[in-house]
Amino acid sequence: MRHLLTLLIAAIFITSCKHVTETTPAQKDQALINYVNPFIGTGGHGHTYPGATMPFGMMQLSPDTRLDGWDGCSGYHYDDEYIYGFSHTHLSGTGVSDYGDILLMPSNTILFNNGANGKKGYRDHFSHDNEIAQPGYYKVHLDSTNIDVELTVSQRSGVHKYAFAKADSLNNYLIIDLDHRDEVLSASWEVIKEDDDQKLFTEMQGHRHSKAWASKQLLYYYLKTSHPFKYIKDPQSKSNKVALKFENPSNEPVIIKIGISAVDEKGAKQNLETEIGDKTFEQVKATVQSTWEKQLEKIIVESDNTTYKTNFYTSLYHTMLAPNIYQDIDGRYRGMDLEIHQTTDFDYYSVFSLWDTYRAAHPLYTIIEEQRTNDFINTFIAKYDEGGIMPIWDLSGNYTGCMIGYHAVPVIADAYIKGIRDYDTDRAFEAMLHSASQDKLGLDSYKKYGFIPTEMEAESVSKTLEYAYDDWTIAIMAQERGDEESYKSFIQRAQNYKNVYDPKSGFMRGRMRNSWFSPFDPYEVNFNYTEANSWQYSFYVPQDVSGFIDLVGDKKAMDKKLDALFTAQQETSGRHQQDITGLIGQYAHGNEPSHHMAYLYNFIHKPWKTQKRVHEILTTMYKDTPDGISGNEDCGQMSAWYVLSSLGFYPVTPGSNTYAIGTPLFDKATIYLENGNNFTIEASNVSDSNIHIKNASINGKAHPYSYINHKDIMAGGLLQFDMSSTPGRWGKHPAHSPKTAITEHLIVAAPFIASGDITFTENTTVALQSTDKDAEIYFALKEDGETFKRYRKPITITSDTELRTYAISRHGKSATISTPFHKINDAYKVTLETTYANEYSAGGENALIDGIRGSKEYRSGTWQGYNNKDVVATLDLGEVKKINAIATSFLQDQRSWIFYPTEVSFFTSIDGTTFTPYYSQDIDATIESEETLIKTVAASQDEQAARYIKVIAKTVGDLPSWHLGHTYDGKSWIFIDELIVK
Repeated sequence: MRHLLTLLIAAIFITSCKHVTETTPAQKDQALINYVNPFIGTGGHGHTYPGATMPFGMMQLSPDTRLDGWDGCSGYHYDDEYIYGFSHTHLSGTGVSDYGDILLMPSNTILFNNGANGKKGYRDHFSHDNEIAQPGYYKVHLDSTNIDVELTVSQRSGVHKYAFAKADSLNNYLIIDLDHRDEVLSASWEVIKEDDDQKLFTEMQGHRHSKAWASKQLLYYYLKTSHPFKYIKDPQSKSNKVALKFENPSNEPVIIKIGISAVDEKGAKQNLETEIGDKTFEQVKATVQSTWEKQLEKIIVESDNTTYKTNFYTSLYHTMLAPNIYQDIDGRYRGMDLEIHQTTDFDYYSVFSLWDTYRAAHPLYTIIEEQRTNDFINTFIAKYDEGGIMPIWDLSGNYTGCMIGYHAVPVIADAYIKGIRDYDTDRAFEAMLHSASQDKLGLDSYKKYGFIPTEMEAESVSKTLEYAYDDWTIAIMAQERGDEESYKSFIQRAQNYKNVYDPKSGFMRGRMRNSWFSPFDPYEVNFNYTEANSWQYSFYVPQDVSGFIDLVGDKKAMDKKLDALFTAQQETSGRHQQDITGLIGQYAHGNEPSHHMAYLYNFIHKPWKTQKRVHEILTTMYKDTPDGISGNEDCGQMSAWYVLSSLGFYPVTPGSNTYAIGTPLFDKATIYLENGNNFTIEASNVSDSNIHIKNASINGKAHPYSYINHKDIMAGGLLQFDMSSTPGRWGKHPAHSPKTAITEHLIVAAPFIASGDITFTENTTVALQSTDKDAEIYFALKEDGETFKRYRKPITITSDTELRTYAISRHGKSATISTPFHKINDAYKVTLETTYANEYSAGGENALIDGIRGSKEYRSGTWQGYNNKDVVATLDLGEVKKINAIATSFLQDQRSWIFYPTEVSFFTSIDGTTFTPYYSQDIDATIESEETLIKTVAASQDEQAARYIKVIAKTVGDLPSWHLGHTYDGKSWIFIDELIVK
């Protein structure tokens, strides 16, 4: 009996275990494309488009409702009431405009004006009530002309379907506008004859070469029509606009089939004929929607919450809109040298928004798009071969010069560490090393000092931090490859974040002439950071969270600092930065540098705080509405955060092979992997109140860890969460928390000037400090030559000199930092009657006489900036002197809204009350120029007596009508530096 009882208990135990470890994968309850709402992100600042495209497709066939402006980057905004037409290329969620190529607009009359200038034009009114958007399909009714438009696509080609009103059977027109949107460098259209007698045509080809964000975009097209047409040229245009009049007596739907290519018209035609050929509109639509369904089936979620499912599948859809394939059907493509290349070994892509997407989108691809990840990396290597460097933000064969870091590097390293290696790994590593060895974008200073001084390069703090992370990924790949020399070099560079941490304020801060940038306000958005302030960059050390915690103090201090981040006042100071949105305190979910921060609580053993914040972000920053994305969607990054976080985990440190666990949003989700396995996440009792993880298991085995390994996902299986409304003990033990730590080849942070003035009148007392508590500091003044002394007490400086300093500890020696000190005449004093912008203080009240001249980089911290106001400054020489000449300098960088003043006047005075005109110069400051220039206004006269010198520089004020910023009611800046009197 006892034996039977034992067997019975064992059977029950086995059955119970089997019940726990085996589960049915998540099932879809209807077609997943039904849960995609392409209008999400088309309002607010999401910058997405609603039109038809294939997954990662070359063609994005979508309506254009907006011609310019920041919220018109995708060509469409939900607030608009008019459609200008339907163009074939669009960017998804970017912060800069481009594309909108080859505009087609059906009409019942011939109008070549687009109507944007108030004149009658071809644009047409529409209502969202008569608009449908689905993956691969778009439909709208044009109210003014009573035309129904439908659009669908293949990879490199698309189909328009126009149903004209019955009354317009003899007036079926199509307007083709090649001038639409960005600046045209050249354009052409050429009809291809079918019937010489009738002079009717059914085919057309041409090109459009344009300039915008991409300085030279080359695009070719080939189109076929279902009905023959005659063409009418625009009498006001050389060649860039044409109208087609269709012969359609039965008033059948008019079908336009079009192929595009970056190579030539032949490629466009071949793309069209191969992909679409004789297929009907409905057949093309069925194919693209079937393709989308298969793509979305890579992850299936179960939930009774339709809004959550809509947000999920729309997010997953958005992650698959870019990068875009940039290669013809025969393998030809236009490379970064703008020459034609060919390969059939891999698919070649463009539109890599890497500063955004390396954080979560590319890690997501390593899970659900392994082969495409290989193609992406093969593309990076090809771009390196063609253009000399891997892309940072490339667009249509162009380096845009946008954003910071070299973030193709972590994409490669993350894939390599995860075993994705179907590319030349030696060549890839060579390209990674090459990216990190440049001497531009602050890298020369970064390599020399271990940080970027603010006076050397703009956005110095952000660049230092992001370079350090990129370098860590090089180090871990080098270690995996057995390259100890590279590993040591780059693991040391990965610690350079220590050089921009200010221990007194507890923030990452700019170092200007080896002093901390001041006045300092962590809420201030200024040129030290990329689209952010110090709050939003001071937690960016994903490669060494343990080392960062040590800098902050300890885990309690880190906990307090994270809490302060999420509860700080939401307002920012300094310049207005449109990208800083989706604020919870100073956490800015609408911009990428914040995306990992909620997960940092896991690293200090408080995962329930991560769960609380992640659930808050998931449910408040994403909505099923046009403005349902809290910031620019950014080519999939904003959506990838949602996809991964709603599943229950997130890659805080791509390249580490681990994901921090947050909180799942769905009852069940299954990831279908390319290796044939599937990985299911089940969350029992999950709800909007049950957001905390009580227990977790993987394949029936208890999982007390607040992180999960990549290999566990790829092996397939079952991750189970038992959810609760209250925090439990799960994930609290230090041994169960995620960790990133650099423990060998430690560096010594370079010492900094903790107090003392770089420019001074009588003398200044300089105190030195290091973030390394055990480091010894050494210094030498210019007059000391090469003799360095141990720093023991503050140094008094009384004349012009140069201070050199370094630190030594058991880990080695820091870089030597040199700082020039400048003594100003004791009697000189500047009075400013207008107020400079704090972020462009150039050091404060004495900036105009500090002896430090501004360069052509306005964000170097050496120019004093005034927004929309005249500059009025008076220099007191201390006594009456003989004056021979007066001069001052101004910067022009119109792209950055910085203009010369319209008038500069000098005045002199004996008593400081009565001023006599000395010199005046008018400047035609609004002449359009793309050059960055420095203009010195100088005047010399016969010697005269004066004690006071006044300069007045008058502002342009409102930006001129030709300037892009004019549409934002933008105001111009004056940047002035150094008032010189002889």
